[in-house]
Amino acid sequence: MGNIVAIVGRPNVGKSTLFNRLVQRREAIVDAVSGVTRDRHYGKTDWNGREFSLIDTGGYVVGSDDIFEAEIDKQVELAIDEADAIIFMVDVENGVTGMDEEVAQLLRQAKKPIFLAVNKVDNAKRAADAVEFYALGLGEYYTIASTNGSGTGELLDAIIEALPEKEEAVADDLPRFAVVGRPNAGKSSFINALIGEDRYIVTDIAGTTRDSNDTKYNRFGFDFNLVDTAGIRKKSKVKDDLEFYSVMRSVRAIEYSDVCILVIDATRGFEGQDQNIFWLAEKNKKGIVILVNKWDLVEKDTHTTKEFEAMIRKETAPFTDVPIVFISALTKQRIFKAIETAVEVFENRKQKIATSKLNEAMLDIMKQNPPPAYKGKYIKIKYCMQLPSPTPQFVFFANLPQYVKDPYKRYIENKLREIYDLKGVPIVIYFRKK
Repeated sequence: MGNIVAIVGRPNVGKSTLFNRLVQRREAIVDAVSGVTRDRHYGKTDWNGREFSLIDTGGYVVGSDDIFEAEIDKQVELAIDEADAIIFMVDVENGVTGMDEEVAQLLRQAKKPIFLAVNKVDNAKRAADAVEFYALGLGEYYTIASTNGSGTGELLDAIIEALPEKEEAVADDLPRFAVVGRPNAGKSSFINALIGEDRYIVTDIAGTTRDSNDTKYNRFGFDFNLVDTAGIRKKSKVKDDLEFYSVMRSVRAIEYSDVCILVIDATRGFEGQDQNIFWLAEKNKKGIVILVNKWDLVEKDTHTTKEFEAMIRKETAPFTDVPIVFISALTKQRIFKAIETAVEVFENRKQKIATSKLNEAMLDIMKQNPPPAYKGKYIKIKYCMQLPSPTPQFVFFANLPQYVKDPYKRYIENKLREIYDLKGVPIVIYFRKK
């Protein structure tokens, strides 16, 4: 898997601003009030073709009602343990503080690359003032201005050069099925039921699984890795630092999987965090299977299953072509059907459609129902092909591709799904100039 870089430092030095700039999105809250980042934030980014995950660890506060001084060591040690490199941010406006010295003392003991970033350096005088940070005993520093990105290129160049190359495990050659979901949905129970042994600890306490665990599994003559992940909670709910890093591993498990088996709790419905996990998997173009667990605990009539399925599909629209399997990990009801479905989705995801067959099927459909004319201009689609990508992506060549709107793209996607078995697989459609 890829590298992790953690950003550490006291509050209000600009960690969230730097995080947002590097991941090129505004996931972290940025505010001038000290200590706004109560939770932690994570994202993927790349520099010069090298991809890595980035963690904004929040601010460390001595004597705060929220984070006690005794927690400083634990938080920094967790960042050191999980990360391959650490950005230690300080603030030239305030100079070296007692908190900076506390964190620096711990970082000096780490056997990880440490990059001292002196923030808010936006003029020559402040660049000269930054010299005092040599006193932290961390060697060279990088002057940056996170608000406008000044100096971040040099910082990233140094980080990329220092990041260790990750060796791929042999097991990673096998397809990876990640079992994901919010805490206490029954992920570990599902895997225990499959492998017939209590491989993982299962309790009624949410968040028991603290790490991602791989099990080599064979079913239906098919070998793959079954990955049990820590439960994913909303970031605002992640108060415990250990759980935060478990969440990070879960997100990374999704990013590096082939199929995501999303386990939801039937007694709670398809909640907001279930939807967030679903869309994270979709965004990463993973195969998806939804397992409605604890179905044995739901009072049912003849319409319950259809109504529950319709509710899920409403929440996942427009990507509704996803298999939904109702299971009970406790009674082992339909657990092997769940795996059989995941294998089918994996096969769907990797299928390649011959260009001649694709054109034979699709050109006739588009001729009968062409895109609507735009301002009197008629759109003609002349050719299509599947791109040589790991996941299904298709390109259609037209005389006026800029006038093809989203409703017609969805129509084309629906037709592709009708003709070819792409159930559970996100697909991407491009229109290009011939």
